[in-house]
Amino acid sequence: MIITDTHTHLYSEAFDDDRHEMIQRAIDQNITRFFIPAIDSTYTSAMLQLEKDFPNNVFLMMGLHPTHVKENFKEELKHVEEMLASRKFYAVGEIGIDLYWDKSTLQIQIEAFKHQIALAKHYKLPIVIHCREAFDEIFEVLEAVNDADLFGVFHCFTGTLEQAQQAISYNMKLGIGGVSTFKNGKIDKFLNKIDLKHIVLETDAPYLAPTPYRGKRNESLYILKVLDKLSEIYNLPAEDIASITTQNSKDIFKI
Repeated sequence: MIITDTHTHLYSEAFDDDRHEMIQRAIDQNITRFFIPAIDSTYTSAMLQLEKDFPNNVFLMMGLHPTHVKENFKEELKHVEEMLASRKFYAVGEIGIDLYWDKSTLQIQIEAFKHQIALAKHYKLPIVIHCREAFDEIFEVLEAVNDADLFGVFHCFTGTLEQAQQAISYNMKLGIGGVSTFKNGKIDKFLNKIDLKHIVLETDAPYLAPTPYRGKRNESLYILKVLDKLSEIYNLPAEDIASITTQNSKDIFKI
């Protein structure tokens, strides 16, 4: 059984004291594929080091996170462009719109989002979308740029069944993580109405730890709790969930 964590910030400062041990704990439990989203240029060297340390397990994305779209966002986008031109990445992400922290940057968030979608299409890469309190705005952008070259993952999906179906209509897989295990997470109530071919697993470590670790540091090992929850929701063995979702990740990231 191979388990894929399609979204984990393994370079985070939260892991500075035990990064290698934490990753090895996951690998020892068959979690052997880690897809690493970018935040901004300050994390690039740490991401590259992570890949060097775990070359068979770590697969990097490149992008500018919407909460880091600030006054210097054009410089940051230049960095994204230079990195994408210089070497192989497996996705453009995480990108999108976040209106939870700062609504005043909406227009430049949209500009950065559209620019990075264009880069993804140029390199024939998937996008990995961050959406917080911004479903309408995200869907408006996706509708405007929708074509055969648009595909990817709607990371940390927390919307309704209708929003899930809309995301899928733009050729997006749904990234399902710890929220599926929360009592008030809501998505567990309708997830079985979504075909597993549209689902990938993720942790978003060190954030959004699943029950019973909620509120603590998340790590990739805890994807096993998400796997167990989906096994319960879909009434399928965990091995089947792992196999299908890993294949979905291969279809998206081409590795």
